[in-house]
Amino acid sequence: GNATLHLYPHFKALQEIDGVVDYLNTEISTSKQKKFSLVTFIDTPGLVDGDMKYPFDVNQAMLWLGDLCDLIFVFFDPIGQALCKRTLNIVEQLNETHPDRIRFYLSKADEAGHESDRQRVMMQIVQELCKRPGLNKTGFDMPTIYIPNPNKPTRCVNQIEDVCKDIEKTINQTIQTTLNQLERDCEQISTLVDEAVEADNRARAYNFRAKMKGLALSSVGFLLPVALIVQILVSTAPRELVNSLAGENFANAISSFMAPTTAIWENIDEDNQMVILALVLALSGIFLIISRIINRAKPTLQRRSKKILVEKREYVNSFVKVQKQKLYSEYLQQSVSDHDL
Repeated sequence: GNATLHLYPHFKALQEIDGVVDYLNTEISTSKQKKFSLVTFIDTPGLVDGDMKYPFDVNQAMLWLGDLCDLIFVFFDPIGQALCKRTLNIVEQLNETHPDRIRFYLSKADEAGHESDRQRVMMQIVQELCKRPGLNKTGFDMPTIYIPNPNKPTRCVNQIEDVCKDIEKTINQTIQTTLNQLERDCEQISTLVDEAVEADNRARAYNFRAKMKGLALSSVGFLLPVALIVQILVSTAPRELVNSLAGENFANAISSFMAPTTAIWENIDEDNQMVILALVLALSGIFLIISRIINRAKPTLQRRSKKILVEKREYVNSFVKVQKQKLYSEYLQQSVSDHDL
């Protein structure tokens, strides 16, 4: 039941198939032989044709398990109903998506009679398989396996050792693939963090430049009408009013500074002065609008988020990569001799 899913969390998706969890059973072997501790065998229910009703969608469960596992063993019983339509349908569906994982075996081969009987049974099985378009292929390999019985000697070749070698080879490939994938994942995480930090730095630099440009344009937009108003006051307002508003010394300084523009302004007639006033106000509005557009900031990371990303990158580079190298060394020590290392 649920205890199996706690022990093997990668099977939790089976919960989505109604009724499966109640029929999960787990048996654990403490054997260390032939890398047995690295193997999980999933024994699926035998399928029969007819009106047999299963308490869950057995087809869906088996197809899902086929996607998850590394090897798919199909056992044909010489005296059972291994060639039933329901079984062959499942095998055909699995073969469509995972032809490289499927292995066919004649189980209980010692019960098939003499060698000629075994050959006849195997030919019958192969013929039935080849009737299926998805299973019709050349070079069918079907090793014979059985559990030896000292009290029942037989000349049947037991190829169960080949099965063990196939499993061991798959374990080695899986370990290497997993370790290599771990290294690629570390590199990818490090690269993604570097890219995120670099993108954040670029966004911050862009935002700073945009802010400075926006500030400059906004200043121009505000200063233009202010300068025009000051020009009008200096040119047209009574001297006493200007002195009272700005102070005599400041008023004299402004008058001296703006003397050239005042002379030009006084030579312009009133109609053109209104046109210039309208143009300056319009230009000021345009500068303010452009400053708002330019000042739009790109999204950036929060300092805390950026710090967490950098810490994760450091953890991956300083710890996970080191662990990967350590695991690879341990794997090699188990696989080859010290002399080769």
